[in-house]
Amino acid sequence: MAHDRGLDAPAVQASATALPRVGFLDPLLDALTRPGFLLPLYMAALFLSAFLMFWVQPLIAKMVLPLLGGTPMVWTTCMVFFQALLLAGYGYAHFTFQKLGPRRQALLHLVFVAGSLLLLPVGFGAEWVPPASTYPVGWILLLLLVAVGGPFFVLSATAPTLQAWFARSDHPAGTDPYFLYVTSNLGSFIGLIAFPLFAEFFLTVPQQTTVWSSIYAVFALLIVLAALSAQRARQTASVADVEPAPTMPLAESVPVARRAAPDMKTLGRWLLLAFAPSSLLLGLTNFVTTDLAAVPMLWVIPLAAYLATFMIAFATKPPIPHWLAVLTQPFVVLPVMILFFWGYTDADWWIIALHFVAFFVTALVCHGELARTRPDPQHLTAFYLIMSAGGVMGGIFNAIVAPHLFTLPLEYPMVMVLALLLRPPADPDANKARLDLYIGAGVLAATVVGMLILRGMKTDPGEELRNIVSVAIALTIFAVHNRPVRLGLAAAAILGAGWFLPIKEEKPVYAGRNFFGLIRVWKETGPEAKMITLTHGTTTHGGQLLDPKRRLEPILYYVLGSPLTQLLGLPTVAQADRPIAVVGLGTGTVACLGRPGQRLTFYEIDPEIEKVARDKSLFTFLAECPTKTDIVLGDGRLTIAKAPANGYAAIVLDAFTSDAVPIHLMTREALQLYLTKLREDGIVVFHISNRYLDLAPVLARLAADQKLDAYIQEFNSPDPNDDTIAETTWVVMARPGPGSAQIAEYKHWKRLEPGKKGRVWTDAYSNILSTMKW
Repeated sequence: MAHDRGLDAPAVQASATALPRVGFLDPLLDALTRPGFLLPLYMAALFLSAFLMFWVQPLIAKMVLPLLGGTPMVWTTCMVFFQALLLAGYGYAHFTFQKLGPRRQALLHLVFVAGSLLLLPVGFGAEWVPPASTYPVGWILLLLLVAVGGPFFVLSATAPTLQAWFARSDHPAGTDPYFLYVTSNLGSFIGLIAFPLFAEFFLTVPQQTTVWSSIYAVFALLIVLAALSAQRARQTASVADVEPAPTMPLAESVPVARRAAPDMKTLGRWLLLAFAPSSLLLGLTNFVTTDLAAVPMLWVIPLAAYLATFMIAFATKPPIPHWLAVLTQPFVVLPVMILFFWGYTDADWWIIALHFVAFFVTALVCHGELARTRPDPQHLTAFYLIMSAGGVMGGIFNAIVAPHLFTLPLEYPMVMVLALLLRPPADPDANKARLDLYIGAGVLAATVVGMLILRGMKTDPGEELRNIVSVAIALTIFAVHNRPVRLGLAAAAILGAGWFLPIKEEKPVYAGRNFFGLIRVWKETGPEAKMITLTHGTTTHGGQLLDPKRRLEPILYYVLGSPLTQLLGLPTVAQADRPIAVVGLGTGTVACLGRPGQRLTFYEIDPEIEKVARDKSLFTFLAECPTKTDIVLGDGRLTIAKAPANGYAAIVLDAFTSDAVPIHLMTREALQLYLTKLREDGIVVFHISNRYLDLAPVLARLAADQKLDAYIQEFNSPDPNDDTIAETTWVVMARPGPGSAQIAEYKHWKRLEPGKKGRVWTDAYSNILSTMKW
């Protein structure tokens, strides 16, 4: 008697009606339905679908990135879109199987596959111009839907659809098809790694879309064959007759027997176990790219680690056992908690490495719990649907909810605490809720008392005392590592004390957060107070002296005698009738570097920055400097394209977000645009001060490519103890002639020559790894 795995009666009846035989294809289809051929076919289709899905994600995001100033939130928003479509694909697979049965579901799926071929190649046209908005999330989502929505939806539905088809075949491995999830994640992993290591190096963006579309056509053919073979395969085994694979030996492991339908508690836990790694993925990516660069390479590394944890967790024999990941987690997470406690958020290499390890192990624990408690194949599509919903919730929380709720990026450590709460308890009966609360409250009280004592000291507590306190904190938390609720509450108590009761009582006088990042204004207090400063992310972006007699005196990167003041004082630039363009507003300090009556146009993408610069209670450069100023909101490259030709005496590119690089402002196409807006003797100036990247070789190759003279100056403060003067590096380009000759007369400007290695950056090619200051 034939049985169908996990289908209700109507579905069984539907599956009994196989697709008709297709004459000359009979020998091929008969071969494909044999166990030796069926599994490779499904594995190939799953691999290609995942490969294409995770190649196109950074590809499309890279195409969108230049339209919005290179902010890291572009990738976060793209991730929300892709997670939402993944949820839609999983939901489609689940409900169509429930309502239509295998045969009609397969026919419907082939219609979707055929329709998606008509939407190739992926991409969008030049008519898509972003709005001048603080939160252009809706615009990005609509753009992505048009650019890649159809094909990506088909790809997203592939994993649950093929696994459900396979579970209904008579293949011996069909009783537990979750191992195919490893194949899918392997394809995802290789697709991600291939993008920065192969595609970006050897293919332009148009070439990538062509190659991607060609591979998609092959994938579509495999889906057709899989659908036909699924309908021809014999239905001879039932899940009810098969014992599921044994689960991992932890306290909560499900007995080796047919599992019942998941209850609401189980569904909720699955949701949170999927939510936490998804949110942490985006939090970590934003943490890294804010201070380096919003580029696919740095998007791919955390996402590849995320996928690797899925591969490990769902493997038949995990290379990293689940119990080992659970045991390791406190040892790698506690140092991160301590860094947050002390307020260490700089993206130093060792800190980045520590965050990556903590994220990887935490994601492995969460995904291991999902694999350990996975249901029978009967509930396979529902399981994937819940997992996908949790992933979408994580993306929405980071991209939309958190920026509105928090003026600081608190979501990352908060979700790390949630992940600790989701750990499997070693002894559930001993995990009493009242005692958990008492211990959490005790840790909070002890931490608050300790912080008050440290704050009462006249001087900084010093590294030695910090280390002692850190060890005490780690020992306190680790003492309850076998109790998830106690561990999570203890970690939350210490983090809360560190956030809301820091050792230093310094607080920003203004804090704002939007799609483009975190903005804070700091005002020094006390008898020795000198200045008020603006920070974006972790980088100072300008400041103003508090002394009323000196408040219009430029400081930091723009101090008198600095490279930019020299350049704006050139005879070809310093004339009242010669306008200047500045991409990046900051505090508006550059307004005081021009000549009285000279017009400066600031191009600024972030409306929050304009709000701060115009607030006279914070900064007064725009209101009081003698130059005439205009502010144009929008991406600098897109908005400057609308300026009159041959009008500017100088174009100043000063548009870094924290230390992240807006790569689209320093490509061949961008430089060609700037040259059309310059006078014949005009100059293009790049501010390239950066803690992590050496951009001088990139600009040297660009200048040589356009036959321009390029010069560089590294400016150091004459007084190392004067914190109103910042070290800064600038590059200037000019056409050979009077402008270039005037720059060469300054002894501090050195000729910038291109090296023998390296390609010119274009809109279709960039290589951020080559610029790293390792």
